[in-house]
Amino acid sequence: MHHTTASAAAARDAGRYDSLLGWYFVLVWGSGYLASKAGMQFAAPLTFLSLRYAFGLACMAAWLLVAKARWPASRREFLHLCAAGLLMHAVNLGGSHFAQYLGMSAGVTALVLATQPLFTAVVAHRFMGQRLVAWQWLGVLLGLAGVLFVVWHKIDVRAVSVGSLVAVAISLAAITSGTLYQRVFCPSADLRSSAFIQFGTSLLVLAPLAWQFEGFAVQWRWPLLGSIAYLVILASILAVNALHGLMRRGHATKVTSLFFLTPVVAVLLEWAMFDVLPTALSVAGIAVTCAGVALVSAGRR
Repeated sequence: MHHTTASAAAARDAGRYDSLLGWYFVLVWGSGYLASKAGMQFAAPLTFLSLRYAFGLACMAAWLLVAKARWPASRREFLHLCAAGLLMHAVNLGGSHFAQYLGMSAGVTALVLATQPLFTAVVAHRFMGQRLVAWQWLGVLLGLAGVLFVVWHKIDVRAVSVGSLVAVAISLAAITSGTLYQRVFCPSADLRSSAFIQFGTSLLVLAPLAWQFEGFAVQWRWPLLGSIAYLVILASILAVNALHGLMRRGHATKVTSLFFLTPVVAVLLEWAMFDVLPTALSVAGIAVTCAGVALVSAGRR
């Protein structure tokens, strides 16, 4: 009896811990769009990302010195990690940062990228043999309709440019394909060494582009340094590890359902920090999109 009680208590504690990790991810991931917006007031997108990955490499190098991380077992695994990293980091974040740089609000950027589980589910259904049931297809349609509603409304009031829409679409395609690519080709890679490799690969690609097209111009201000530290330590390292930790403990449904909460956090924080007030139509579109992602996530295990 005592053993049963202790096991139940341990299960409750583990559940609370996983819930805390989930909420941590939502709050940090949602607020990360605002941190990027704040940082890009002092450096253009490619330059900002290059600084972010340089700092990320320094943080990961210090971690790897004391951790017994497993490095890729072969050249093939190393190259797969590089390819996944370019998609998930350089192309994904490059696209989302440029979308905001070109005028798209943090809330709309977060909303579009929160539809990643919809596209991941559709691709997995088509190419990976994962069946979708009727309410999940309804969720896909609702999610896409909600995004189109918000974005179309924003286009009508000239708050979103064609360029920013192209940039966020590239970002969405990159994070969806990169996530699936790493799941297929690097399913057991060590997250610590993987992050180091992927930060380094992204920096090697982005830094020359930042120098060529942006002159690597930086206004060194405390908000810039604070946003980089926030995004690297709290988001890229801790939040991503929390996400993968939940997935590896069998919480796939919880993980995918977390994404539809991030635009809500982004919209509320953008309202508080930058006085960007969402309209009633935008709120309705966000609600429809969140309902769609929730339906898709409800059937994924």
